[in-house]
Amino acid sequence: MNIEKLKEWIENSGNIVFFGGAGVSTESGIPDFRGEAGIYKTVSEYGVRPETILSHTFFMKEPEIFFDYYKNFLLYPDAKPNSAHYALAELEKRGKLKAVITQNIDNLHQKAGSKNVLELHGTLYRNYCMKCGAEYDINFVINGENVPKCKKCAGIVRPDVVLYEESLNSDTLSKAIRFISEADMLIVGGTSLAVYPAAGLINYYNGNRLVLINKGTTGFDSRADLIIHRNIGEVFEKIMK
Repeated sequence: MNIEKLKEWIENSGNIVFFGGAGVSTESGIPDFRGEAGIYKTVSEYGVRPETILSHTFFMKEPEIFFDYYKNFLLYPDAKPNSAHYALAELEKRGKLKAVITQNIDNLHQKAGSKNVLELHGTLYRNYCMKCGAEYDINFVINGENVPKCKKCAGIVRPDVVLYEESLNSDTLSKAIRFISEADMLIVGGTSLAVYPAAGLINYYNGNRLVLINKGTTGFDSRADLIIHRNIGEVFEKIMK
C-alpha cells in the first residue's frame, strides 16, 4: 500500500531530492562500519572504535594504523550499484530527481549514472597530497605503500573524506540546503538519521511529502508523511516496474 502511494507521489512530483546513508550501500555488499559487526571487528582488531580511528587526531598521530584500517575496512572498489542507485539515476534522467545528497563515500551513485551527487562526507575516489595538493585516484592508494606518499613532494596522500572532528565542506552543505528547501518531495533512505550535522538537513524541508525508507525506526519517523520499513533496493525495484 505504502509503495503504491510512493509511486503515485513520484509520478506527481517534479522536484524530488534523495537523501541517503549507509543502508543504500549495504545492499551492494559494503558493510556499515557504524553497525554492530563493524564496531566489533574494529575493536577486536585495533582495540579502539572506528570513530576513533577515523578521527582527524588519530589520523595525524597514527597514519600507519589509519591506512591499515582504511584499506581493510573501507575500500570496496569492486562493489556494484544496486536497484536503488539505478532507480535514482533513472529518475534524474527523467527530470524528476534534482539531486542525490549522500553520506556515503563509495562513488556508487556516480557508477549507476547519477550526475548531480552531493557527497556530504567526501569520497574515497579522490585523494590529495596534504603538502602540495597534487591529486591522486583510488588505485594510487590501493597499490601504493601503506602510507601513500606524493610522487612530487613525498607528502602524505589522504582520501578526500571528512573525518570525525573535521567540518563538512561549506559549499556542498549550502547546495544541499538549497536543494532540500526547494524540493516538493524529499525521499530519505538507508539512514537512521543519527549522524549530525548531516541529519539536521532534513529540517530544511518545507513540503508535505517527506518519505522515510529504512529497515529500522529513525528519530524523524513522527514527522514523516510516509514511512516504509523495508530494504531500500527492494522498494525502488518495485516502484520502477
